[in-house]
Amino acid sequence: MNDQKMKELIETIVRPLVDYPDNIKITEHELERHITFKLTVHKEDIGKVIGKQGRIAKAIRTVVYAAGTSSSKRIQLEIND
Repeated sequence: MNDQKMKELIETIVRPLVDYPDNIKITEHELERHITFKLTVHKEDIGKVIGKQGRIAKAIRTVVYAAGTSSSKRIQLEIND
């Protein structure tokens, strides 16, 4: 899965969870062995994206990591607050 499709996947997952979907920002930082996607949302939406005890964030990461298994680089997802 290419980087643009991965960004679209993350946005597709996160968009229904937040109250301010226009404030979703996904940036990528690529290094030799891994790609880090940084997800930034409106400050009032952070709790909705992380969930109780981080369950929603963990589920999002699980889907993103599974989608990235075909990539030769390791995928990471950071949620910025």
